[in-house]
Amino acid sequence: MPKVKKKNIPPTPVSSSSKTLSAIEQKRLESREEDFLLIKRALKGDQKAFNRLRLKYYDAIYKLVNKMVHNHQEVEDLTQEAFIKAFTSLNRFDNQYSFSTWLYKIATNNSIDHIRKKKLQTFSINKPIESEESDYSFELPDTEPEPDQKMIHSQRKKMLEEAMNSLPPKYRQVILMRHVDEKEYQEIAKALKLPLGTIKAHIFRARELLYKQLRDKIRHY
Repeated sequence: MPKVKKKNIPPTPVSSSSKTLSAIEQKRLESREEDFLLIKRALKGDQKAFNRLRLKYYDAIYKLVNKMVHNHQEVEDLTQEAFIKAFTSLNRFDNQYSFSTWLYKIATNNSIDHIRKKKLQTFSINKPIESEESDYSFELPDTEPEPDQKMIHSQRKKMLEEAMNSLPPKYRQVILMRHVDEKEYQEIAKALKLPLGTIKAHIFRARELLYKQLRDKIRHY
């Protein structure tokens, strides 16, 4: 009897779209793992780890905020505020979720609060709304309901005031003018007779110093 030749059945080709999805998923997992390692180092006080996280997500957060707030200066402020809020609450981060999702939520909520405050101010010209100005930009997000929230809020406010008072005069002045008096960058530059670039640099540095001051203290709340 003649031998029956076995047919070589070629393997089912993997579609390019499946390969792409697999590569994207792998990249996402690697990014998430990197974030967890950076967070772990950051919680131990590693400044370089904080900076890596900020650099990694700064552009994405800026674009996210820019879709909600269309004023360039406000977008810069809100982007930096989102990172400050995230970093000072990093001990509350749940690693069951991705850091990027958590950060985006903080940035989104921060922007919504900013928009809401501006609307309230617009409709309340004749009847100013009482607000705690010092917490305008650095109020920390509470992710869990606690019975002593008022006490914690008061302690945080006190820590913020102490941190602001500890800033060098040139940084304290610009941060107060920007976040308490709510002046525009150009107004601050004109009032202090300094270049606009210098004002921006001072405000950025003031936020950096505030963040460093608050990071370790607020970790316990």
